[in-house]
Amino acid sequence: MASNNKFFSHATIEKNISILIILSILVVSFAGLVQIVPLFFQHSTTTPAPGVKPLNALQLVGRDVFIKEGCFGCHSQQVRVLASDVQRYGPYSVAGESVYEYPFLWGSRRMGPDLARVGGRYSDDWHRIHLRDPRVFVKQSNMPAYPWLQHKDVSNENVQNRMRALNKVHSFHHGQGMYSEEEIAKAPELLKGKTEEDAVIAYLQNLGVGYVAELRKQEQGK
Repeated sequence: MASNNKFFSHATIEKNISILIILSILVVSFAGLVQIVPLFFQHSTTTPAPGVKPLNALQLVGRDVFIKEGCFGCHSQQVRVLASDVQRYGPYSVAGESVYEYPFLWGSRRMGPDLARVGGRYSDDWHRIHLRDPRVFVKQSNMPAYPWLQHKDVSNENVQNRMRALNKVHSFHHGQGMYSEEEIAKAPELLKGKTEEDAVIAYLQNLGVGYVAELRKQEQGK
């Protein structure tokens, strides 16, 4: 008995694994593009949120150390819209906060607390002690200690090249760079006499500060 199945019938597709894979990839790719591409042109995702500015040279080096030491694997930087998240960490994160992030460090899990709003919550000395021995403050903490950061000098870090590279990346996406030539020229001065520990603390103390401050101003102005 002759088969009435057409070439693109469900029966044909389900029996031919190659066609099934190709069509699945096409469907997923198309669906992804429909969701992602519009975000490139959406004002709320391409414009910096109020109070958000590019990291200065010391903070930028601190972010690189944060990535190098794998801190982003245990600490997310994304306060979700859930009530429990907002009550614990502060205002939920918005896309405009990540305009200057290359790559972004939202994270996918929390072995430790979220850090999106940690800036200004603790003193520099608190962070210093915590980085050297986390169990001073939290006995059951499973966070590794990072005592070596205090001994690694960053004065000779070539942060200017990093800033120029970020300018190119940001310019590709937004039509202009993140740093002026004056900021790049002055960058080495911010690193003189500083350690990786100083840099990480400067980075942490900046997280969420500008945006949260602007939100408070807006609330007070109502």
